[in-house]
Amino acid sequence: MVASYVGENKEFARQYLSGELEVELVPQGTLAEKIRSGGAGIPAFYTHTGIGTLVETGGIPIKYAKNGDVEIFSQPHCTGVFNGKRYVMEESISGDYALVKAWKADELGNLVFRASANNFNAPMATAGKVTIVEAEEIVPVGELKPDQIHIPGIHVHRIIKCEKNEKKIEKLTVRQDQAGEAGLPAAMQKRIRIIKRAAREFKDGMYANLGIGMPMLASNYIDPGITVYLQSENGVLGLGPFPTRSEVDPDLINAGKETVTVLQGGSFFSSDVSFGMIRGNRIDMSVLGGMEVSQTGDLANWIVPGKMVKGMGGAVDLVSASGTRVVVTMDHCSKDGSPKILKRCTLPLTGVECVNRIITDMCVFDVVPGKGLLLRELASGCSVDQVRAATGCEFTVASDVAETY
Repeated sequence: MVASYVGENKEFARQYLSGELEVELVPQGTLAEKIRSGGAGIPAFYTHTGIGTLVETGGIPIKYAKNGDVEIFSQPHCTGVFNGKRYVMEESISGDYALVKAWKADELGNLVFRASANNFNAPMATAGKVTIVEAEEIVPVGELKPDQIHIPGIHVHRIIKCEKNEKKIEKLTVRQDQAGEAGLPAAMQKRIRIIKRAAREFKDGMYANLGIGMPMLASNYIDPGITVYLQSENGVLGLGPFPTRSEVDPDLINAGKETVTVLQGGSFFSSDVSFGMIRGNRIDMSVLGGMEVSQTGDLANWIVPGKMVKGMGGAVDLVSASGTRVVVTMDHCSKDGSPKILKRCTLPLTGVECVNRIITDMCVFDVVPGKGLLLRELASGCSVDQVRAATGCEFTVASDVAETY
């Protein structure tokens, strides 16, 4: 199995961690490009995604033994240097069969996807020797306008009419009014305090990407006086707040499978196009969660070997884009009280020296290249001494540090 994000699929994780399933975990943007390139007849390509991590050097567990030891590790990648910058070589993927879900198909196999359901369907449709499409509706030739077709019928071999079009919503997420926040559990109120501070990072006209989990909440706290264009890796530009219950649409979700809305002027596209935006430095800022951050800005946020695996998702792609400012939002300490901001990360890295700012429930740190961490702001009720006691590395303190959130 080649996969990027396991997410909350407990059975998938159980089979992987117990050794029943071999899994090659790859960054999501790399996976999208592997499929697109395979469908285009390109055998391999170079990308900066994963440089300096186990993606490049090898060592990602592919298969566990029943006793928990690793039987198979990923191998090192070939690398190349272009314009003074290092890249890893990735081999493309094509399959004997491609299974695709479409909104509409005509009798020639031309396909149209609805809203965020484009995602991996479009590149996948081109990468199979035999592409089989399940369509919600099959229409006569001519009913689909040529300029609205996402995949031309040349790629499609079989069409099946969807008989039972049940669309399950994995994460029904609706808007939380501000008045209801007071009744939320303390842990959730702490997360909201972090994300309200993170929302102040947005600037008017900015293109931004919000990671799965806590960062996605920031869309509800953007200053109404500015316009921010939120991008989601699954192929959405122009995300709005979470919907009301009457606005919920099962075909409109973000990369974390949560129901969302789209603002006027928004657009939908496939996952390979989405990650082209990311690798091409079109995203001004990315807000991500973190398990660990080092004093030099290394980030770890996708796996605890042998215990927990979420998968890389799009985080490795996002932090590898040199033109994107990376802001990490996280609890300052783990549940056992141990620090999550360290001299060096102990978990496999998502990216090397990629973090620009850290926002926690205690403070705001800036990562100063070549110098380390600078304490910029304090959360209400927190002192410099408390932050120092809860942080696993040295840092300097800005002369104007104060409680700001």
